Amino acid sequence: MRKFKRVFAKVKDPRADNARYPLVEIIFIALAATLCGAQHCTEFEEFGRAKEAALRKILDLEHGIPSHDTFSTVFRVLDPHSFEAALGRFTKIFSKRLGKPRTIALDGKALRGAYRRGGRFTPLHVVNVFACEARMALAQRTAPQRNEIAGALEVLALLDLDGAIVTADALHCTAAMAQAILARGGDYALALKKNRAKLFRDASARLAQPRGASRARQRSTLAHDRRERRSAVVVAAPDMAATHAFPGIRAIGRLDSWRRVAGGKTTRTSRYFLLSRKLSAARFLDVARGHWGIENNLHWILDVVFAEDRNRSRMDHAPENLAVVRKLAINTLRACPYAASMRRKMLRAGWDDDFLLSLFFHMR
Repeated sequence: MRKFKRVFAKVKDPRADNARYPLVEIIFIALAATLCGAQHCTEFEEFGRAKEAALRKILDLEHGIPSHDTFSTVFRVLDPHSFEAALGRFTKIFSKRLGKPRTIALDGKALRGAYRRGGRFTPLHVVNVFACEARMALAQRTAPQRNEIAGALEVLALLDLDGAIVTADALHCTAAMAQAILARGGDYALALKKNRAKLFRDASARLAQPRGASRARQRSTLAHDRRERRSAVVVAAPDMAATHAFPGIRAIGRLDSWRRVAGGKTTRTSRYFLLSRKLSAARFLDVARGHWGIENNLHWILDVVFAEDRNRSRMDHAPENLAVVRKLAINTLRACPYAASMRRKMLRAGWDDDFLLSLFFHMR
């Protein structure tokens, strides 16, 4: 609990100095409730009252359990940038599991339930950063005016990228993004599409007749009634940086995928990447696949297990702050060595008070 308090003590409490309930206790109860499946502030209160005896083992709870109005008010007025920074500090606590990230994926996500009346098609957007090997959320930043590129540049400023490879989709294939990653000590693998016409033509021409290329293949895999195999090729291209005024290009890569569905039809897709480090083709395969992990191991979990897209919290800063709470819960569950799915861990946490409290003891 000391480490938990140390992480969140730096989060600025926007309430008056004589606030009745300590901010750290409010955050702890909200996180514990989320670990057991609670989705909004009313359920935070109900969880707290049902588990008050267990919570008193580690919290003072001098004034008892906060009301749902208190939870709602706190998460509405809490500075999201301060709370998002706490997510990074919290994740570092799990250093033994996380280690030093080798591949970091960056991607935007809409909070589809976080819209005001008449704004269903313009929900709040956040940019998420994901440690692919550890499968943990590293950071989050709200996209200003739903501008994912600007949000991505802001969130990079929170990170130490030393030695890591940052992957991002074609939206982020810009000179500004490349420079920001390099400035933070990282390397990049940025998806390249035809909207960057000159770059794409140059890259595809070089990969059409690659000289001195590194090549690798991945064994055919069968999942969801489809069989898929992949191959990769990487060629050095250090001159492209100056030719296209794009910082740091050292190589280009192409990932080819062949997918055959149950009916027998086979389709091929080719994806191109700009690389600031000449990777082996095998490593490039890992990096490219790692980027898909942010969809499968973070965004899918948020929507299916935590029902993020159905969450209708939408007032003030509540949507982005509750999104941070859900990522705190994912990281906490991932750090638990209990061999079970995330859903089963959540069920057990709800049934077994000792197991619930033990989840916080894995903080190192």
